[in-house]
Amino acid sequence: MAQELRTISEVYHLEHVQVSCGDPSVPTATVKLIGPDGQAVVHSSTGTGPVDAVYKAIDQIVKVPCRLTEFSVKSVTEGIDAVGEVVVRVESGGVTYTGRGAATDIIVASARAYMNALNRLLRARQAPG
Repeated sequence: MAQELRTISEVYHLEHVQVSCGDPSVPTATVKLIGPDGQAVVHSSTGTGPVDAVYKAIDQIVKVPCRLTEFSVKSVTEGIDAVGEVVVRVESGGVTYTGRGAATDIIVASARAYMNALNRLLRARQAPG
C-alpha cells in the first residue's frame, strides 16, 4: 500500500539508469524517465563522477531549477550484497526537499533518492495555494 501511494504521487518515474565509468574514462549516464504524460524520455550526460552524470541527465529531462545541498550514503544491511540508502536534499526557492532511495547499487539508490526529492518539489509546485 505504501509503495502504491508513493507511485501515485510521482510526477516522473525512474524507469532505467545505466552508467559507464572508471579510471581514466569519462563518467557517462543514460536515464529513462516516464513523464507526467506517460511518455518515456531518455537522456545521456557526462559528469565528474557517475552520480553527477546521472543527476545531470535527470536535470535535462525534468528541467526544474534546484540545488543539491546534501548527499549521504549509508549501508542498511551487511555483507557484499548490502543495501545502500541514499538521502539527498535539494533546495529550490528557499524550500528544502528531502529524497530517499535504496538499492544494492548505490548509483541506482542515488538516482531514486534524487527523483524522490524532485517529485516532492514538483508536487509542491502543483499544490493549490
